[in-house]
Amino acid sequence: MTAQESLDRLIEGNGRFVADKLDGMLQDSSRRASLVGGQSPYTIILSCADSRVVPEIAFDTGLGELFVVRVAGNVANTSSIASIEYAVAHLGSKLIVVLGHQSCGAVTAAVAGGDNGPNLNHLLAHVNPAISASDTGASIDEVVKKNAEMTTSELAERSSIIGQAMSSGELKIIPAYYNLDSGKVDFL
Repeated sequence: MTAQESLDRLIEGNGRFVADKLDGMLQDSSRRASLVGGQSPYTIILSCADSRVVPEIAFDTGLGELFVVRVAGNVANTSSIASIEYAVAHLGSKLIVVLGHQSCGAVTAAVAGGDNGPNLNHLLAHVNPAISASDTGASIDEVVKKNAEMTTSELAERSSIIGQAMSSGELKIIPAYYNLDSGKVDFL
């Protein structure tokens, strides 16, 4: 499946989700059995860990279709990049979607600043470039979108595996934004 075909499937699945017409395919015991020997997800999703954002449901996918990496703020840290590299190098995924979302708590905390303890401060520091690149007085949702956009570039810059796959035309990375109120995903 090409990156464009993968994107088309995501758009169609999100349309079903928004319309409350989930098909629930590929979620049964026969699908589980077919995946015991391996996986070949068509898309990698770098998503926030927010419990309201569930890519498998938002895109109406089944088992084995998405390789989802979830971390607060959908940041490209060493572990999330390594997980994505695995899917690119070993699973043949052709599309990466960096999925930010409306009212992201991690971005809100990064914008607010302050001391959140060493671990959370380290995580939120990954959002600071998006804050700096946003207009003064930008809304949280504008910073969320900027963060998703900047993370797409960061993935290619910080990973030779991802960068080479993009350069060769084998891989595409797209930023996206999930609307909590409607469930619609906007591809930026």
